[in-house]
Amino acid sequence: MEEQRQQTPTITTPLVHYNHRPGRRKHSLVSELSGAVGDLGTFIPIVLTLTLFSNLDLSTTLIFTSLYNIATGLLFGLPVPVQPMKSIAAVAVSESPHLTTSQIAAAGLCTAATLFLLGLTGLMSFFYRFIPLPVVRGVQLSQGLSFAFTAIKYVRFNQDFATSKSTSSRPWLGLDGLLLALAAILFLVLSTGSGDYGTHNQEFDIDNTDDVNNSGRRLRLHTRLRILSAIPAALIVFLLGLILCFIRDPTIFNDLRFGPSEISVLKITWDDWKVGFLRAAIPQIPLSVLNSVIAVCKLSGDLFPDREELSATKVSISVGVMNFVGCWFGAMPVCHGAGGLAGQYRFGARSGMAVVFLGLGKLAIGLVFGNSFVRILGQFPIGILGVLLLFAGIELAMASRDMNTKEESFVMLVCAAVSLTGSSAALGFCCGILLFLLLKLRSMECSRFGVSKFWSKSSAEDMDDSVP
Repeated sequence: MEEQRQQTPTITTPLVHYNHRPGRRKHSLVSELSGAVGDLGTFIPIVLTLTLFSNLDLSTTLIFTSLYNIATGLLFGLPVPVQPMKSIAAVAVSESPHLTTSQIAAAGLCTAATLFLLGLTGLMSFFYRFIPLPVVRGVQLSQGLSFAFTAIKYVRFNQDFATSKSTSSRPWLGLDGLLLALAAILFLVLSTGSGDYGTHNQEFDIDNTDDVNNSGRRLRLHTRLRILSAIPAALIVFLLGLILCFIRDPTIFNDLRFGPSEISVLKITWDDWKVGFLRAAIPQIPLSVLNSVIAVCKLSGDLFPDREELSATKVSISVGVMNFVGCWFGAMPVCHGAGGLAGQYRFGARSGMAVVFLGLGKLAIGLVFGNSFVRILGQFPIGILGVLLLFAGIELAMASRDMNTKEESFVMLVCAAVSLTGSSAALGFCCGILLFLLLKLRSMECSRFGVSKFWSKSSAEDMDDSVP
């Protein structure tokens, strides 16, 4: 009987088998809608600041950026964001005198022309192929941490966007208080976790040999995580912020005007071209090359490993075409950004439909409310924007976790440190490239110069002298 029992094969029947390839899990419409608002933590503050202090036409910007969003989503099939050119925006409002709308447009057109030519000639793809991965990771890490640091300031302090500085500490209570921001953080963490559920291979194999209680626990865990991951957390937080706008200032209803503003062609003088290029385009160009093209393409391969990586040529030309169309009419200069891609992915975006939905929302707002929508943006809780920006920054920074050797980590961290302390991605990039080349030179075979042969001969003589 014992022998017969040993020969009987054990048959296991999987009760639950959950497995998928990364990035291929079908997401619901609600998940895409939630991911669509993932990059608004950077979009809203910059647009609001330029509208209030540089006379940016909000209606025109919303209409053109909505068209960019729709075209980008359909063209790339991924949640590639459309974000403001941050260096141009920073110069426009932080330096005195403020840049005019024509000078901002000139700076955007100069940056767009540079990226368009780099893409058209194939130079952008050449740079992308030969830039070392640790340097790219350093740029991503610095940008992600920069977003996170800014987000913490938004949460903890009141903000003066005109000077890009924090003012007094944010009160604990109130409709834009610290407790509200902390509650939003807790809600996002509980519903989305660390952002890895549904993005990595996970298997729940339960068979009839498992302990019954253990099987039940695993089933309940799987069900709970699936339900939590289906909650459109970022969308709920954003809609809460919109509702609070009207509660904070009910007079908004009286100031709303329906219909878009009149779209007209800007007059850009030679002086506008000169000022825009020298003051704003020069610091923006290296940032756009690194963060809007190279980092975006690399991040798309990281987040969607089973899909074709974005082409540096197409992304570069896309930035050029968008601004060639909109800047002439006073729309805000825009680019693609790795932080926006990370934020949208973090909150559920897995396809181009997320940015298409965002584009449709912007188009509706621009056509219905026009420039009067700035009254709503002006009352949006800054703490909630900080929360959205925090998660986007952390997601971008986590892309640098694949450095496997100490040498790679060394280059990445030096590049990130210089970028953060020098407030320049271009400076950090140059230092990272130089460090990478020095480390390669250090380990390079030098026999062609006779150094290796001389070193070997000297070592052999030393060894002979040491023998008694």
